[in-house]
Amino acid sequence: MEAASITETASAGPPARKLGDVINAYALPALLIAALVAQFVYDQTGTLNDIKTGLSNGTIWALIALGYTLVYGIVELINFAHGEVFMIGSFVSVSLWATFGVDERTGIPLMILSIIVVLAIAMLASGTLNVLIERVAYRPLRNAPRLAPLITAIGMSFILQNVGLLWRPTPDSAPDLIGSQKDYFTIFHVGIEHSDVFAVVVTVPLLVALLWFIGATRYGKAMRATAQDPDAARLMGIDVDRTIQLTFLLGGLMAGAAGLIYALYNGTIRFNQGFTAGLIAFTAAVMGGIGNLKGAVIGGLIIGVIQAVSDSGEYLGLPLGPQWTPAVVFGVLIMVMVFRPQGLFGEETREG
Repeated sequence: MEAASITETASAGPPARKLGDVINAYALPALLIAALVAQFVYDQTGTLNDIKTGLSNGTIWALIALGYTLVYGIVELINFAHGEVFMIGSFVSVSLWATFGVDERTGIPLMILSIIVVLAIAMLASGTLNVLIERVAYRPLRNAPRLAPLITAIGMSFILQNVGLLWRPTPDSAPDLIGSQKDYFTIFHVGIEHSDVFAVVVTVPLLVALLWFIGATRYGKAMRATAQDPDAARLMGIDVDRTIQLTFLLGGLMAGAAGLIYALYNGTIRFNQGFTAGLIAFTAAVMGGIGNLKGAVIGGLIIGVIQAVSDSGEYLGLPLGPQWTPAVVFGVLIMVMVFRPQGLFGEETREG
């Protein structure tokens, strides 16, 4: 009799947990989409414009967020210096264009060639810098208490920020090589600007290439094995130190590309741009699910749209503006963390 009762209770459990998991997984994304649909009903053209701006801006946050989530996924370290690596990518790009005299008056073929070449150099510079940071500041602390590399990462962030301050002490303008504010075309009364197309055209191939590299190549499998269990990966013959270096290199490459896109997209660079951008990108990585690459990308796009809606000035008649944007973004993040601590798409870490 008792055995029968236990069996009946055990068989009734899974459906209830499954329903709870479904609600837990889809309720928050559904709520965010519903909030956007409500704004669309209130102001169709304004909402479409906000979505367009948010998605193009969000691609930059997604590129930076990938660096945070890659590193955390494999060594469980919040690389606070990653925002400054992104800043260096912007500085390298603008400095190269200034050195070689490339500006708005340069011919289109040479201008396109310069963007491609400078993009490769900026990515390489940021990637190399990230590898050096790992080798000098993080690897010696691999077995130290977690607080030690965390403080070191904050220290590296301030050091690089001061390098930027010495390099370009005041906000500087980037050459408008893409005619960033000009419209390519208009759809549903929304102008699609050169900067929007440029951000998407450069970012999407990089994101696809990164996801393919990690998902399909031998090195990507080594990264995933190291992220899951470094000791077991080492026993299987994987060079864990080299794999971690590769992870930092990939994160730096994405940050360098984001730095160039940011410079051409916004038209200005400054030594402390990495602090704000890094904070937003890290928020995107946490919102999507730290360690989850697709989550970092979607998180970046979501935050881009939230920022654009807030910056537009109002939501359903409620007055907003750029001064409220950080509060709105982090308010949404807190809501996500309270109801789904593992992020919208779930963590992919050793603990997760």
